[in-house]
Amino acid sequence: MPPGGCLVYLQRVFRTKSNAALASSLAFAVFLWGANNAGTKYIVAVWPPLWTGATRFLCAGLLMLLLLRWTNWFGPKSVLTRSMKQQLWWRGGLSFAVYIICFNWALRCTSASHVALYLGASPVWALLWEERPARNRESVRRYAAAVLALVGVFVLFWPALKTAGGGWVGEALGLAASVLWTHFGRQCRALGANLSGAEVSAHTMWRAGALLLLPGCAEVSATGLQLRADVISIQLYCIVAGSVAAYAIWNHALRRWRASQVLLFTNLIPASTMAWAHFCLDEPVTGTFWAAMILVVAGVVLGQAKRQRLLPASALPPE
Repeated sequence: MPPGGCLVYLQRVFRTKSNAALASSLAFAVFLWGANNAGTKYIVAVWPPLWTGATRFLCAGLLMLLLLRWTNWFGPKSVLTRSMKQQLWWRGGLSFAVYIICFNWALRCTSASHVALYLGASPVWALLWEERPARNRESVRRYAAAVLALVGVFVLFWPALKTAGGGWVGEALGLAASVLWTHFGRQCRALGANLSGAEVSAHTMWRAGALLLLPGCAEVSATGLQLRADVISIQLYCIVAGSVAAYAIWNHALRRWRASQVLLFTNLIPASTMAWAHFCLDEPVTGTFWAAMILVVAGVVLGQAKRQRLLPASALPPE
């Protein structure tokens, strides 16, 4: 779907009150994110990773701010105080910028499906971050979920450790991106006390892009920039469809359903990414990936059972 078509589709999604239509829109968002991850993988093979992230999120954040100002898609617009602006820079923008660095470099160094699967384990890291072990059944269930996810991560990581060379670097960066994503979600939770999820995302995206712009320009100065039509069109897709449209669907769903219901759809993102990367980038699908995915998804689902939310509604979904 072209970027303009995604915005038209958003208008239809916001008008419907059907649960079936809402579920289908979330499935569509998963489809968009899978294409976004594969597209970003394609871009960072041609463009410098920091420049790719800087231009994408600077443009996406500013576009979302325009939508916040001129439409009612995301609800009312808040007035920012000086303290809120400072927190958006250092708690939101900075933590998101560091995550983008790891995510984009991970995509350059390893497969898109592996990076997406590491990110899929992020709700479990949130669980471990937020709650200490206790002597009760719920704590045992939650930590059993964490063990399942950790085994899945180990299964995914192990082949890279056995291979000579630097193949493990991309896997390590993917795992670091997963932890950084969880940290960013926690920052969004704090920022969401005064702002809506859409506002937190819009303000943190453009600030992260602005923080990455100077080092991104340094990358371009050192390596050059190929202004190819295919790369520019995919970047445009990632800005409009992968950042603004998919997140708008996510934010709308969080207003209608419990966060635990919406988060279950993110378990499909690694499979969506794998399919896009396989058919568009010729990335191989290995038995190791499927085994790791089963373990990670099982851990996330077990950890989410009987919980209303693992990550805050204000957090962006994984890329």
